[in-house]
Amino acid sequence: MDFSTLNESSLHNTLKNYYAIQTNGKTEVELHNHIYDIYTETNQVIEIQTQNLAKILPKILDTLEKNIKVKVVFPLVTEKRIIVTDEKQNIISKRKSPKKNCIYQLFSELTGFYPALLHKNFTLEVLLTHITEERIKTDKPVQSKNNRRRFKRDWNKSNKHLDKIIDTITFSSKEDYINLLPKELENEFCAKDINKILKENNYIPKNYRPNGNLIIWVLNRMEIIEQTKVENRSRYYRIKK
Repeated sequence: MDFSTLNESSLHNTLKNYYAIQTNGKTEVELHNHIYDIYTETNQVIEIQTQNLAKILPKILDTLEKNIKVKVVFPLVTEKRIIVTDEKQNIISKRKSPKKNCIYQLFSELTGFYPALLHKNFTLEVLLTHITEERIKTDKPVQSKNNRRRFKRDWNKSNKHLDKIIDTITFSSKEDYINLLPKELENEFCAKDINKILKENNYIPKNYRPNGNLIIWVLNRMEIIEQTKVENRSRYYRIKK
């Protein structure tokens, strides 16, 4: 599908329109005291969440309790182009961000969302994407609109546009999450083992810093892995049978 035809709207709205077309679904549907992004003709709820998955956890859990199938679509940005303008929309600069992400960045989002992941009626669909981020230059350093900046910047985000979907990775079972663990791992492994293998993996961006502790934390909370021992101050785990 040509996303340029939808790029007049934000990243969220673009994906909402795209999935509504694909599923012949209705958008902005009110049901059970919630408003859902999409409600499909097969009675499935689809929610588009571009960041902070934990924010929608109560809504998702409440929906799952009502025996409704739920799909959450999460666009993970692997490459970003940045356009800076003034307040009159005059372009000041265009550049490609040097920062690149990969699928393992997903785990930082799952720390506050893991209770929903293995529900029988739940699916997480991760889109590896390229986007364009628009920023408006400010006269002086300012805090972001969501107050999440550690340091003030001389710009604010104004919009995000989807340029391309590189890949789609679907998670609906334990096996799907187990598949994220490097195949080279021994039966028993620690965070250092994960970090070492990922650093040596040519498919991982060079600037990506693996966080084996975070990966282990999430998989342990999901009861996919279990601790086996502590050796040389490292905790070792194995896939739970």
